[in-house]
Amino acid sequence: MAWFILIIAGLCETGWAVGLKYTAGFTRLWPTVWVIIAMLLSFFLLARAARTIHPPTAYSIWVGIGVLGAWIVSVTILKDPFRLSQMLFVTLILAGVIGLKLTMTSAPPAALPAATP
Repeated sequence: MAWFILIIAGLCETGWAVGLKYTAGFTRLWPTVWVIIAMLLSFFLLARAARTIHPPTAYSIWVGIGVLGAWIVSVTILKDPFRLSQMLFVTLILAGVIGLKLTMTSAPPAALPAATP
């Protein structure tokens, strides 16, 4: 379930990253509201996934999904020019994310100590 939550968090990150373009520097109300909601949801879901998935790995995968998603949306939907160099660098980021996943230990992160009253 944590991996599913992490994927959704990455897709939310893609949404807010692309949505920044429509906020006009946070001067347009409704695009700004939607971007802030997507940001909060993305961070919340990332934090939930990081309870089970090693936090550096979860963060790296979250960023990788966001980078790939934003690049795909910009090229396919926003009609930004396709550049082979961009594809190369996105591929390098994804290779790093996959490498982190493959080398991740299976033990969950250590639990934080309980707060004392």
